[in-house]
Amino acid sequence: MKYVDEFRDPQAARALIASIHAQTDKLERPLKIMEICGGHTHTIYRYGLENLLPDAIDFVHGPGCPVCVIPMGRVDDALWLAAQPDVIVTTFGDMMRVPGTTGSLLDARARGADVRFVYSPLDSLKIAEDNPDKQVVFFAVGFETTAPSTAVTLKTARERGVKNFSVFSNHVTIEPPLRAIADGGKTLVDAFIGPGHVATIVGTQAFEFLPAAHNLPVAVCGFEPLDILQGVAMLLEQYISGDVAAGNARVENQYSRVVREAGNPAATALLNEVFSLRDTFEWRGLGWLEHSGLKLADTYAEFDAEKTFTLPSNRVEDPKACECGSVLTGYIKPWQCKVFGTACTPDTPIGTCMVSPEGACAAYYNFGRIEKELAVAIVD
Repeated sequence: MKYVDEFRDPQAARALIASIHAQTDKLERPLKIMEICGGHTHTIYRYGLENLLPDAIDFVHGPGCPVCVIPMGRVDDALWLAAQPDVIVTTFGDMMRVPGTTGSLLDARARGADVRFVYSPLDSLKIAEDNPDKQVVFFAVGFETTAPSTAVTLKTARERGVKNFSVFSNHVTIEPPLRAIADGGKTLVDAFIGPGHVATIVGTQAFEFLPAAHNLPVAVCGFEPLDILQGVAMLLEQYISGDVAAGNARVENQYSRVVREAGNPAATALLNEVFSLRDTFEWRGLGWLEHSGLKLADTYAEFDAEKTFTLPSNRVEDPKACECGSVLTGYIKPWQCKVFGTACTPDTPIGTCMVSPEGACAAYYNFGRIEKELAVAIVD
């Protein structure tokens, strides 16, 4: 790859789309494909791919948006931290607007709390060094993609001897929610578009259980339109060729320019050093999943906000009107939620899926009104 435009080439897109249309005529039934990552959802609806592909390809949306899967109780814990004297809470920008029971972190800042958004956890460490009389807590979220940067920051804090910095870890792992979806039967998924960013760390090997245990094919994909179209073609081919029918589904690596089978061993080793698996962790829409969250290892306990502070840790039910959980498990489409686009918008979000730029509801709201004729015109 030299330029990103190579993966948005209209001529190549037309050829892939035509091939997919021709191949779907051979299907016995439509395929329900779950794109795990919210970044893929954003690309699909920004470029109108769902309108360009045949009706036999049905995209549903998975739990791969780290902001979207955070339960309200964990947000309330962050709000409690922000209300403590001499505490500075830092986090990524999209977490600032996620609603808890008493508002968001942005609301807390408006009430006078010292809450700051950062681009990197290392920025939080710098804030701690600049404010030695304050306790600085980094509200950490994300899958295996962002967890290494938190781990690097913790190692750096130890090396520099910073004593007023801690991490409120809400990092999660990708395998348990996919197992829950494949085992739970909430939605009948035929294939998965694997999350390219997560796979850069964990490798394609992390998704082998889906074909091995469930005979479900996976295509780990990049995030440009042609990446996703090629991934769909790969998944479709496994059905057309009879491989799935024969029990020979497999993981394919469309994102080979970045992703390796073993992922990034150095990053994985770092995660194993700094973090350990929680016994259980709560997910929005999926409930409590075993060994799905990352906490700080005992050797880093001095930087663990959950040990430095006595958090409320209350279980909070999602608002009754919000159906983010059903969206995240592919059970419904965002527009099927009763409050989508009315009471719940990006300006007035009720649920997390409307807050994050990667959220399925936000993608539908911002780009889902593209008509099929307009999508075809864009490709032409």
